[in-house]
Amino acid sequence: MQLIEFPMIWTIIIDSIAWAIFQLSISYFTLSLSENYFQKQTFIYPARKWENEGQFWQTHFSIKKWAKIIPDGTRILKKGFYKKNLQQKEANYLETFILETKRAELTHWLSILPSFLFFLWNPVWVGWIMVIYALVFNIPIILLQRYNRPRLERVLKRKNARQKNPLMLLKVE
Repeated sequence: MQLIEFPMIWTIIIDSIAWAIFQLSISYFTLSLSENYFQKQTFIYPARKWENEGQFWQTHFSIKKWAKIIPDGTRILKKGFYKKNLQQKEANYLETFILETKRAELTHWLSILPSFLFFLWNPVWVGWIMVIYALVFNIPIILLQRYNRPRLERVLKRKNARQKNPLMLLKVE
């Protein structure tokens, strides 16, 4: 439902600028949210039973094969928590990492929403290309967070259990 019509070159320029503004604004918005916001359990973050603690994403989407090509947005923004690799195994670090997977997941869910605004100044077919673009570039990162978070939670749970009972033997998986 195109409401505004621009010459093609201006449409391309406006689309490019709009995406940059939307994505940077959403990223800075979610970076500005306090850690307390992400410590609350909302309907978005808990692993669903069918996800099998994240294993569903590996089984059906082979996440380990393509995860290494996904850039970490903190390198681009020069701000935030680096999530490309596990840097430590300390409880505080793992808790922060888990929290930051929630921040990343929210960022990428929110980054899909503006795609529908492109219908306002683009032909319908271009609007759908923008929706597809938003899905293609955000869904893999969401899946990666949904794969990693339950694994990190499992490691943290084991670490906390061992600290409470240092004589506990490690469970072999």
